[in-house]
Amino acid sequence: MTDERDRLSDLVSRRKFIATTGAVGAAGLAGCSGGGGSGGESGGSESTEAATEAPETESGGESMEGSTESSSDSGSSDTSLLTAEGSSTVYPISNKGSSYWNSNAPPSDGEYWGSNSEGSVPGWSEIQTDMLLADYFASQFGFEPTEQRSQAPFQTTVGLSHSGTGCEAVVDGLVDIGNSSGPITAELDWSEEKANNTVVDNVVGRDGQPVVVSADVQEAGVEQLTGEQIRQIFQGEVSNWSELEGVDYDQEIFVIGRAEGSGTDTSFRLNMLGDADAPMEVDTRQGQNQQVAQLVSQNEGAIAYMALAFTSDQVIPIAIDFEGTVYEPDPDAENTIFDSDYPLNRDLHMYTLIEEDNPNGGGRDRREAAFINMFLTEFGQTVFVEQNNYIPLPTSDLEEFKSKLEPLKA
Repeated sequence: MTDERDRLSDLVSRRKFIATTGAVGAAGLAGCSGGGGSGGESGGSESTEAATEAPETESGGESMEGSTESSSDSGSSDTSLLTAEGSSTVYPISNKGSSYWNSNAPPSDGEYWGSNSEGSVPGWSEIQTDMLLADYFASQFGFEPTEQRSQAPFQTTVGLSHSGTGCEAVVDGLVDIGNSSGPITAELDWSEEKANNTVVDNVVGRDGQPVVVSADVQEAGVEQLTGEQIRQIFQGEVSNWSELEGVDYDQEIFVIGRAEGSGTDTSFRLNMLGDADAPMEVDTRQGQNQQVAQLVSQNEGAIAYMALAFTSDQVIPIAIDFEGTVYEPDPDAENTIFDSDYPLNRDLHMYTLIEEDNPNGGGRDRREAAFINMFLTEFGQTVFVEQNNYIPLPTSDLEEFKSKLEPLKA
């Protein structure tokens, strides 16, 4: 665990994240591309419609249809619209990245890209370029720079649904990138062999998936539970907080779950209950993390599982005792939910489809490689991952994932 924190120290400035998360991940949901952050249990239909109705770009990308065309010819690059859809957990990362990409900010803009008299964006010292943001990352993979703000070499858009939906969409060729907070093997009930032969697993960050309680529960002294107590709650073996050993709070437990098919639900069942199909008893299920956060903040006695980006001072992560090791929500504690061995820690995926006619770079096309590469830099990990209160990848992982993109570079 100490080694892991040391490996992360290159990228992560340790801070108390509860005080800085604000209102349910608003920073990650404020991006101007793709869908909004208020999709209902139906799977974020408004944002999906926004993705499918994206306007024609100068590059000729008219719609999602045909957006998955790829070019294995090193002398040309497909500039059609790059589309993504899926997990509400990955959405803050992917959508913020999409917004930055489409803005194609100049290096004189020290707030979003580059530096100015007031300072520079995190990770800028690693890059140092005179190019606009998307121009810089796209040019590494053979795209011609536009040299125009708000005119990226190709446009991107991100839809909001669920991990399972995102996985299905990329496999069916409906989108270029399927965002998922659960492994595709669990989401689609695939074998590892089928997954390895069908998709590329692009990991862009990690989430120390917390269990959260409402403010009244924390005020009653519930700041820590055992893994067994959490299992009892979510499998309906207890219904009042006072039934738990050491808890003096006579309040009915309001149990909130994520929608079945979401990566958050799949990961929680798999890691906490031991099986992706483990039975659960919850009072309500919600389609998106932000909906879960709202319910926790508005109801007494509430408990839920969700993504780190959506916690707040009204949606409070608790410490969890797993067989004698207590993992704290404080990143400065000896054992934290940010550690790689925290049992609910999970990868955040941007799956791309392997195409038989494009074996270089693991089957990705150049648009996918250029966009994903942006997240695999110190700039991307800080601005898109850490600033959304997720866990940046260790340097060794970044180098490994980036090396797999080298065959597609210009």
